[in-house]
Amino acid sequence: MRRTTRYPVEGANSLWHVYKTVPFLKVVKNFLVIQLARYTPFLGMKNWLYRTFLKMNIGDQTSFALMVMLDIMFPEKISVGKNTVIGYNTTILAHEYLIREYRLGDVQIGSEVMIGANTTILPGISIGDGAIVSAGTLVHKDVPAGAFVGGNPMRVIYTKEELATRWEHDPIYGSDKLH
Repeated sequence: MRRTTRYPVEGANSLWHVYKTVPFLKVVKNFLVIQLARYTPFLGMKNWLYRTFLKMNIGDQTSFALMVMLDIMFPEKISVGKNTVIGYNTTILAHEYLIREYRLGDVQIGSEVMIGANTTILPGISIGDGAIVSAGTLVHKDVPAGAFVGGNPMRVIYTKEELATRWEHDPIYGSDKLH
């Protein structure tokens, strides 16, 4: 189950209440920073922008590919460990505005995680260290450390143990190469 906090609204749908939930100028600032970072080819600059202006916790040597779209309203609820790769055009959400409520949830992505292109990560999700998320996956529940997951709906394709067996003699990912 995703870990989100639910906030009910009355009257119009929750998106009509957006500037009661997050300041307008914060959204404008976040939008400008995220758009700049989406197009910059400099990985260190992206991480600096995210840490400095969005108050995100980003580990060393983490790479956000071109066009990654972070939550514009609550990016500070996203944390990413070290040496992780976030693939092209991935969307990471920390909020969802629904008809009768809005929900907020932290997104925690571990270290040495590989997230394939065009993945969507929903609020309240934790992705464990060393996990692999296949391209085009809708991450709607937690991902165990070391697992290989994919699809829509997302499912575990290989557990950490099954993946270790598959890669046992691989020259790059073999058991003597893992740390």
